[in-house]
Amino acid sequence: MAAPIALHLEFGGGAELLFDGVKDHHVTLPSQSEPWDMKQLLVWIQRNMLKERPELFVQGDTVRPGILVLINDADWELMVSGVSWSTSFRTKIMWSSSLLCMGVNRRPHKKTECGH
Repeated sequence: MAAPIALHLEFGGGAELLFDGVKDHHVTLPSQSEPWDMKQLLVWIQRNMLKERPELFVQGDTVRPGILVLINDADWELMVSGVSWSTSFRTKIMWSSSLLCMGVNRRPHKKTECGH
């Protein structure tokens, strides 16, 4: 059985707006029979953290194009093949949107940080 895993998750570039505007999250993934991988982590994030507009964060079983994912400050696409990277050690994972504010405007009567 895989032990619980402590992760530092960071959302930026507008992606934090999908998580109530909170950029930094320290989470502990529960133990499970198989080791955690990125595909399972994305499902867990959707079910437990994502507050709105999942279509702006995920597409199918991976992140939406335009979302840069860094694992310990390295591009995950250079480290792994797709979503099968195992989160088996203490890790910082960052998601940053390269899409201008991702079209999220939580306060229609006020401008967001991006000016929308």
